[in-house]
Amino acid sequence: MLRVAFPLFLVAALLPAAETARLDQILAQLEQTRSFSSVSISPDARYVAWIVSRPGNDHALYLLDSKNPSAHPRQIRAAGAIGRADYSQIAWSPDSRQFAFFSDAGSHQNQIYLARPDQSTAREVSNLDGYVDSLHWSPSGDQLSFLYIEHAGGGGPLEAVPSQTGVIGSDIHNARLTLLPASGGNPRSLTPADLNIYEYDWSADSKQFAAIAAPGPADNNWWTAKLYTVDAQTGAMKLLYTPPADRQLAAPHWSPDGTRIGLLSGIMSDAGFDGGDIFLISAANGSATNLTGALKATPNGLRWRDNNTLLYTEDIEGGGAIATLHLPDNTTEILWRGSQSLHEDGNFPNLSIAHDGRTAAAIRSTWEQAPEVVAGTIGDWHPVTSENASQQPHWGKAESVIWENEGHRVQGWLLYPENYTASRKYPLVVSIHGGPSGMRSAGWPSVHFDMSVMAALGYFVLFPNPRGSYGEGESFTRANIRDFGGGDLRDILAGLDAVAQKVPIDPNRMGVTGWSYGGFMTMWTVTQTNRFHAAVAGAGIADWLSYYGENSIDEWMIPFFGASVYDNPQVYAKSSPITYIKNVKTPTLVVVGERDGECPAPQSFEFWHALKAEHVPTELVVYPGEGHSFRDPQNRLDVLKRTALWFDKYLQSQ
Repeated sequence: MLRVAFPLFLVAALLPAAETARLDQILAQLEQTRSFSSVSISPDARYVAWIVSRPGNDHALYLLDSKNPSAHPRQIRAAGAIGRADYSQIAWSPDSRQFAFFSDAGSHQNQIYLARPDQSTAREVSNLDGYVDSLHWSPSGDQLSFLYIEHAGGGGPLEAVPSQTGVIGSDIHNARLTLLPASGGNPRSLTPADLNIYEYDWSADSKQFAAIAAPGPADNNWWTAKLYTVDAQTGAMKLLYTPPADRQLAAPHWSPDGTRIGLLSGIMSDAGFDGGDIFLISAANGSATNLTGALKATPNGLRWRDNNTLLYTEDIEGGGAIATLHLPDNTTEILWRGSQSLHEDGNFPNLSIAHDGRTAAAIRSTWEQAPEVVAGTIGDWHPVTSENASQQPHWGKAESVIWENEGHRVQGWLLYPENYTASRKYPLVVSIHGGPSGMRSAGWPSVHFDMSVMAALGYFVLFPNPRGSYGEGESFTRANIRDFGGGDLRDILAGLDAVAQKVPIDPNRMGVTGWSYGGFMTMWTVTQTNRFHAAVAGAGIADWLSYYGENSIDEWMIPFFGASVYDNPQVYAKSSPITYIKNVKTPTLVVVGERDGECPAPQSFEFWHALKAEHVPTELVVYPGEGHSFRDPQNRLDVLKRTALWFDKYLQSQ
C-alpha cells in the first residue's frame, strides 16, 4: 500500500487501547457476517435457491423445498468442483423442473451448469472462454441466453481498470447476446460485435428480445444506450426507442401479449443502480408513455403480472416498497413497504417473484437484523435461512428524520450511539451516499465503507438523502442538475440543524464523509463551511474539469452538466472543490484505490496536495490494485479502521 503520513499502527497508538480494541472487535464481527446474492424462487413458487458468501469469500449454493415443512436447505455443488468455487446468477426453467447458474468450479472460467431440484450435483453444459453475465431461460424452455464477451474479461466500471499502457482504447470488447441449447452444445452469438448489450428480455413467444444497447466501450457508453428489438433466429436488430439525452434506460420487460415493453427511464448516475419513471414503449412504433411522472417515489424494478398490471419495486422516503400499477386507469396499490430498499430487477437484485405475482423470496436486512433469506406471500415473509443468527447489533436505534428545505421534502436516517443517554452530548458524523442518483436505506452494516460502525463507537450518524437522491420522485432526483454541491449541501446542512434540535450533539465534534459522489461532497463541503472538525474523503473528485479527461466513464457527466467540459467549462469549475481550496480548515483524510476508473486516484492526489500546500492536516492512502469498489477484505477493513481512528483523533479527544 502506498502511504503518505503516519502508518496505521502509529495513528492507533495515539488513541486509548480500549477504543482501538473495541473497534477491532466490531470490525471482526462485521467480517464474519454472511452475505447473500442471487435469491431466486421457482416459477411455481415451490423452491427457493440462493448463494451465500462466508468469510474468506467462500461461496455456496443452497436450495429449499418451501412446500415441505420438514425440509432443510440442501447444498448444490457444481460437478468437478476443486476447492473453492464461485456461484452466481441462478435462473429457473419456466416449468420449474431445473435451474441454471454460473460457476467457475475447477477452473477460473465461469461455465453454465444445470441441476434438478432433487439433485445435489449440477452438470456442466457449456464450454465458454470469456466474460459471461445475465443468464436467462427462453419462455419456451429450450434455450438459455446470456451476455458473452468471448476471449476477454468484463465486470463493469466498479472493478479495477487495467494498467493504461500501449495504444489506449484500441481493444474494445462488447457483450453480445448469446444463445445455448438447454441440453448443452455450442453457443451462438446473435448481436453484432460492435454493439454492447447491457440488459435484455425475451418476448413471451420466444421469437424476439428487447435489448438496451450502445456501441462500446461498454463501461462508458451505457448513458447513451437505446432500446432495440432483436430477432431470436436471425439476430436482426431494429432500433425502437431513443431516450432524451438526459434520461437513461434500464430493466426492459415485454408485456405478455408482446405489444408493449415496460422499462425504467430517468437520470441515473451509475449502471445497475436503477431508478426513474416507468415508461411503456409501443413494440409497433416505439412511441413512449410515462406512467409515473407524478409519483413521489422512485421505481427501480418492474415485471408484468398480466397484460393490464405491472408489479414494481420502488425507493420511497428512505425505504422500499412493492406495488402494482393498474394500466387502464394508472392506479397504484402498495403491497408491502419497509425501511429496506428492494430491487426486483437490475444488476443487483435482492428480490425474486414467482409467476403468480404474489409469492416472493427476498434478502432482508435492517440495522437491527443481519441479512437472511425470506420467502412467502409478498409482505408476509418467513425466514428461510439463519446464517447470521449469532450476529448482534452494537449500535443504537435507527430513526427516519424528515425536514423541509427550500420547498423540498428531505429524508434521512439517524443512527443513535450505542448505550445512548440524553444527559450528555455526542459527536456526530454525516455520511453522504454515492451516486448522486442513489439512496441510503436501512441495512445491516458492511465492511464496504459503512459509517454505521461509528455509532458503535459513541457517535450519532446521519445518512441524508438530499436532492439528487432517489425516493422522492424523478423531479427530486433531477434537482441537482448543473448544481452539484449547491442545493444538496444546503439540504444536508438543514438536516443537520433539524437533528441538532432533536438530539444532544456537540457542535464542536462533527465530521463528514462519503465515497464516490459522497467523496466529492466531502471535499466540497470542507471548502464551503467550517462546521465540521474532521473529514474523510473516499474516492472523491476534486476538480471536475481535470476529472472529465481522467475518468473512464465521462458520458455520465453530460446529462448532469448539460454539456461537455470543452463546451461549458464554467459549469464544471463552479462545482469543483479545488476552486475554493483556500477556504479549507478541516483536517481531512483522503483514501482511494490505485486503479479506480470512476474516480481516478489523481483527483485524490490533487486534493491532498492542495491541503498540504495550505497547511491543513491531511493524509493520503492509496490502496494498490483496487478499483472503485474494494475487493480485498483486508483493504476494506483497513480503510474503515483508518476512518474511525481519524474521527476519534479529531472529534472524541476534544
